[in-house]
Amino acid sequence: MSSLDSLPTPAALIDLDRLEANCAWMSRRFSELGVALRPHVKTHKIPAIARLQVLGHDAGVTVSTLAEARAFTEAGFDDLCWALPLPPARADEALDLAGQVSLCLLVDHPRTAGLLEQAAAQAGRKVRVRLELDCGYGRTGVRASDPGSLALARQLRDSPNLDFEGLLTHAGQAYGARDIGQIGQIAALETRAAVGFSQALRASGIEVRVVSTGSTPTCRRGRDFQGVTEVRPGNYALFDLHQAAIGSCEVDEIALEVLASVIGVYEDRVVLDAGALALSKDAGASHAGLRGYGMVLDLQRRELPLELVSLSQEHGIAQGDPGDLQPGDRVRILPNHSCLVTALHPVVWGVREGRVVESWSPVRGW
Repeated sequence: MSSLDSLPTPAALIDLDRLEANCAWMSRRFSELGVALRPHVKTHKIPAIARLQVLGHDAGVTVSTLAEARAFTEAGFDDLCWALPLPPARADEALDLAGQVSLCLLVDHPRTAGLLEQAAAQAGRKVRVRLELDCGYGRTGVRASDPGSLALARQLRDSPNLDFEGLLTHAGQAYGARDIGQIGQIAALETRAAVGFSQALRASGIEVRVVSTGSTPTCRRGRDFQGVTEVRPGNYALFDLHQAAIGSCEVDEIALEVLASVIGVYEDRVVLDAGALALSKDAGASHAGLRGYGMVLDLQRRELPLELVSLSQEHGIAQGDPGDLQPGDRVRILPNHSCLVTALHPVVWGVREGRVVESWSPVRGW
């Protein structure tokens, strides 16, 4: 074990007590609801943290890249869902991995489905697939109202080389909510859309084994999961200021911090050695009143009268009263977006009661 003073800054820290509490809460909630939990690992990209998330559940994990899929396979995870519409050029890579581990792929276009069918036939392999449904986010996925969606589901079902499991949807619009009430409304819409389309498919003679929904806000604040078989939240393990601003969590539940050093003190501002490459330039939930690029705290986790208003590559400018801060002092910063922060740091440090007790290297690349 070592002290925080021994770490070079900027440094990404995960408070292990908060991490464990966050993971236990989500696991307990969906165990009680009888819904499988397939946590998303893109927030941290660290197998050791994923093992905390899956305790008590056996639905596997969700990944966002093939690099994550490979790394988690090597770490012993044997049931993965790649929750990104399959890039056709990477079908062969995905099928190679599917020969080593149970891997589910996501499709939302008939051409992608056809190319995957071809590649799977050539590889002599049958691969799990899900059809992505757009439940109002407007990013990817088919629309339930489009007649072609039923035809695509039938194409996936009828392929001898594809094992059609069911549906996957993501209510990413929940991140645009302003409060708990709006999150709850979006969560209810997500459930209605996914369950309704699954019922339409079944009425057409298409078996739907999986109805997979979920984001951290909707899993945290939603109430109705009737008909949903699986959820895939991820950010909840660490949380961030965006989640706190929209009402998905409390500030005290945020497990990720960036430790930074004061490198300049002026009458109206403090300059820190944590810039865009340590914090990202994600403004977060500005629509919900979030300001700046992170919350500046002292080492006792008390908020300081400073607003992190500007980031350049390696500098962070925090306007306000410097108080007693001097060059060389250290502060903690709660980030706007934890997923980007962990992706920016080559090492993430696990901290318990102010002592460094773990270190991990998040998966890099695609």
